[in-house]
Amino acid sequence: MARHILRRLIQAAAVMGLATLVAFLLFNYVGDPVSNMLGQEASRESREALRAHLGLNDSFVVQFARFSIHAVKGDFGTSYRLQRPVADLIAERLPATAELVLVSALFAVGLGVALGIFTAIRRNSWLGQTVLAVSLIGISLPTFVIGIGLIYLFSVILGWLPSFGRGDVVHIGWWTTGFLTASGLKALILPGITLGLYQMAFILRLVRAEMLDVLGADYIRTARAMGLRETTINAKYALKNAALPVITIIGLKLGELIAFSIVTETVFQWPGMGLLFIQAVSFADVPIMAAYLFMVAFVFVTINVLVDLLYVALDPRLRSREEAA
Repeated sequence: MARHILRRLIQAAAVMGLATLVAFLLFNYVGDPVSNMLGQEASRESREALRAHLGLNDSFVVQFARFSIHAVKGDFGTSYRLQRPVADLIAERLPATAELVLVSALFAVGLGVALGIFTAIRRNSWLGQTVLAVSLIGISLPTFVIGIGLIYLFSVILGWLPSFGRGDVVHIGWWTTGFLTASGLKALILPGITLGLYQMAFILRLVRAEMLDVLGADYIRTARAMGLRETTINAKYALKNAALPVITIIGLKLGELIAFSIVTETVFQWPGMGLLFIQAVSFADVPIMAAYLFMVAFVFVTINVLVDLLYVALDPRLRSREEAA
């Protein structure tokens, strides 16, 4: 097991190294940072002085090594547009994105697993078929269409929920949270559903497919022949074995919430990292773009490693294979 953990950590470090290289290339070869910082009217002497100050005259290897060391420390320089350290901007926007992703993840996993089990057990009922049919909406419609539709229904027509913004927040140190205010909780509902709907529908259909496959296995029929109750069979045998292949997919889908939050935050003007990234793209603010790319890669790699280790810990066959190796 220790060897497997070490191997996965080495693979994760290699992936992060590749992500750092991509971010470095984006940082250095998408536009001219000197022109972005000084403008087109700056003198040649000012440009050369700034290039020397930024170390842009150094070799590729030296620049990449310096960039990698700073990236590990969370230092991605200064925003071209806002003229503020990128780390400070990320720290300000991180709580909003983290809370939105948390609400979306709870919605997607909780409702997706529950409805997936229900539609598998009650696969021939009209309610189960209706839930399955409605889940096609979450799979088929783009995120921005879902968000606009929810805004039109619940904000414009009914007037129940806010259509943009984060609401009132409470400061806890440097962290800001909307969980402790009524307007903050209301503001989370529509973007949370919008961001998590696709993942919820995907998890629902995946859990249903795995449950149906397990419920048709020989040992399930044997358990029924022994007179065990259906609730015991479904909970103790079917769900436990169906959950193993689902864990990996759920982990990766939760990582996608960070990437998909760009669209949701733009639709709802949610003051998170996704909206900050979109604004950075509009102004070619490369330091923010590179930092966002690095952070998304780090989240994906971390989740992937944790899910892989959890999968090995839960599956005795993989655990014995790793121990034998």
